[in-house]
Amino acid sequence: MKEITIRDEFIKLGQLLKLAGMVDSGVEAKEVILEGKVKVNSETELRRGRKIYNDFVVEYNNESVRVKADNVN
Repeated sequence: MKEITIRDEFIKLGQLLKLAGMVDSGVEAKEVILEGKVKVNSETELRRGRKIYNDFVVEYNNESVRVKADNVN
């Protein structure tokens, strides 16, 4: 499982998909989320603005990414 470190408390789902290289654009992120192809912590997520926090796991296209927030003590 890949880990992505973010500087802030959270990142929005669509932004994370782009940052992790799982999609090529915001438009593609929106499409795959609305099609129900993305899971957050093992549950299908349909909101691209969903806030993703430290230790959340996002799954898409047989890839998994765990988020690590830099500011968590």
